[in-house]
Amino acid sequence: MLRNHPGLHVPEPLCRPGDEADFSRFTIPAAGALRRPPVHVDPAEIRDFAFSLVRVLDDGDHAVGEWAPNLRIDVLHKGLRAMLLTRAYDTRMVRVQRQGKTSFYMKSTGEEAVAVAAALALDNADMCFPTYRQQGLLIARDWPLTDMMNQVYSNSGDRLKGRQMPVFYSSREAGFFSISGNLATQYSQAVGWAMGAATDGDERIAAAWIGEGATAEGDFHYALTFASVYRAPVILNIVNNQWAISSFSGIAGGEAAPFAARGLGFGIPALRVDGNDFLAVYAVTHWAATRARAGLGPTLIELFTYRAEGHSTSDDPTRYRPGSEPAAWPLGDPIDRLKRHLIQLGAWSEDEHVSLVEELARHVKESGREAEALGTLKEGKRPPVSTMFDDVFRDMPAHLIAQRAQAGV
Repeated sequence: MLRNHPGLHVPEPLCRPGDEADFSRFTIPAAGALRRPPVHVDPAEIRDFAFSLVRVLDDGDHAVGEWAPNLRIDVLHKGLRAMLLTRAYDTRMVRVQRQGKTSFYMKSTGEEAVAVAAALALDNADMCFPTYRQQGLLIARDWPLTDMMNQVYSNSGDRLKGRQMPVFYSSREAGFFSISGNLATQYSQAVGWAMGAATDGDERIAAAWIGEGATAEGDFHYALTFASVYRAPVILNIVNNQWAISSFSGIAGGEAAPFAARGLGFGIPALRVDGNDFLAVYAVTHWAATRARAGLGPTLIELFTYRAEGHSTSDDPTRYRPGSEPAAWPLGDPIDRLKRHLIQLGAWSEDEHVSLVEELARHVKESGREAEALGTLKEGKRPPVSTMFDDVFRDMPAHLIAQRAQAGV
């Protein structure tokens, strides 16, 4: 193990398993403290936004400050429902993974607002380039749970025919680009797509998500270069949930400066936002989208949040961080915060909340039955072997036709 010595610094988290959770290194500004600049602002004029934190919901569950988006109650209800449905879906899929019905799953617990609020702030036609913890994008866009489950199970109803890892969804119709296991590639893909859309006069914009660890990848820097030079209509999101699979954010450079600050050197507006504040995520995403549609170029957003559970079903977070950390996270839970805000507005109640949670659990269970009827990892029909030759080229070339004939399928 590397040790710190003169001339070499090896970042280490402040606490490890057995320690008390400690987030004292984080400075959390008051809600409503930051001004809301015009979309045409010069990036140099808002450099401080990369080092602060856009927050809307205060400790009393009120929406305060210039960033408060003044959303209709039905939009808030839709956001709460989508976040609750995402969590219910995650809970069931982890359970079936433990039952051996699929090999792998990744929950988004504590990060639901990152995807759901953004989805509602974007147009449904905008193209999303997610990583593997933004299933809330599909759910907020009302994509069928059964279709998502089919892909996780790789069953006979899987639109991807068993070719992708579980949770690596893809849906052209939902504007959800195929997830790649190679970190940060979606940034380059999103920028290229946005450049192409602008060239074609297409009014849609692109949005991409990566984790904070992936900002150390080359694709991150390539994408920012092209986005800046060509003023691509794209929103580049960094989901800083504090942990990669077992290394904390300092290993990716989070000790030296906020991840949002990496956009400053490219002349890109860079903002940090409370990722557990549904209203703040919505407001900043909508601001960036308005800017992109006006031909003003890209925006970099760091979503400051926390991965409340394991990286995946293959991970045990208690091996590298205190078990008390999730409960101690100073920005709370995004679902609970939006629920309390609605109750404070007189537009929701505890009884309504319990009823909705039960309704969504039933919906997830029914969708699960439909998907499992088409098969799971160990049971049911599979796509024909011949499909391995499909969907590689638009027109199948002669050598693949010959290989398929040779395989006799």
